[in-house]
Amino acid sequence: MKKTINKYLPKIIGVRLNTLHLVKPQKAVKKAFYLFCTPRRGRVKPEQEEFLTQAKAKTVIAEEIQLQTYHWEGSGKTILLVHGWESNTHRWKALIEKLQAKNYNIYAFDAPAHGFSSGNYIHVPLYTKCVEKMVQEFSPEVIIGHSIGGMTTVFHQHEFPNNSIQKLVLLGPPSELSAIMSNYQEILNLKPRVMKGLEKRFQTKLGYRFAEFSIAKFAKEVQQPTLVIHDKYDKIAPVEASKSIHQNLQHSEFIETEGAGHSLNNDHIYSAIIKFLEQ
Repeated sequence: MKKTINKYLPKIIGVRLNTLHLVKPQKAVKKAFYLFCTPRRGRVKPEQEEFLTQAKAKTVIAEEIQLQTYHWEGSGKTILLVHGWESNTHRWKALIEKLQAKNYNIYAFDAPAHGFSSGNYIHVPLYTKCVEKMVQEFSPEVIIGHSIGGMTTVFHQHEFPNNSIQKLVLLGPPSELSAIMSNYQEILNLKPRVMKGLEKRFQTKLGYRFAEFSIAKFAKEVQQPTLVIHDKYDKIAPVEASKSIHQNLQHSEFIETEGAGHSLNNDHIYSAIIKFLEQ
């Protein structure tokens, strides 16, 4: 029964938004925008708390959001970890343990509306401002981003170019907002008139039309050596996204895995990351 409800719920929501748009278009568009930006999961689970609470450093305020940060101290280069959608810092546990063994100085934080951080929604421009706050606080030499965190890592260099950041690692990043929004439209079966209003709201609030927000395009400005890793069979973000980003980066290494999925959590990948960091 639950599976049946979950299967049809997006279409039911879509019908309501399409209907509401006929009588209150602005309200419908606003609801569609915040529905898109609101994660359903990603708060810390009880079994994740022990690992995270051991490393809690402090709360940092960015954009009026209380961001929970974490610190695993080391004498090596400082690394900032930027997690993905509906996730939290715990997703880095295995990689953190590998980096600790190499004595890296590691910082991470929970995104807005994720983990122990406050907030109710998130989008890449907001996440980017949060990353910039972390850069100001912790002065990382390396940023590693997964999924939307990878998108944010590139967009951060577009918005806040910083040569003190020496290397970037992108894990399974999507690229084109237009593709993401087409998928959103398909899932909810939203009418073109709703999408037109939604695009206008994106442009007003975030400064970009759908087709203009391209991580591959922003990647052309990135000067840092960058490692891009993506799985061939990723069902969340197509591997073509990373390939287009890789092609536009000035100094890039691309690794295509098979069977690692979107999470990209395995020892082979960790070893590739550490090898890249040590080059």
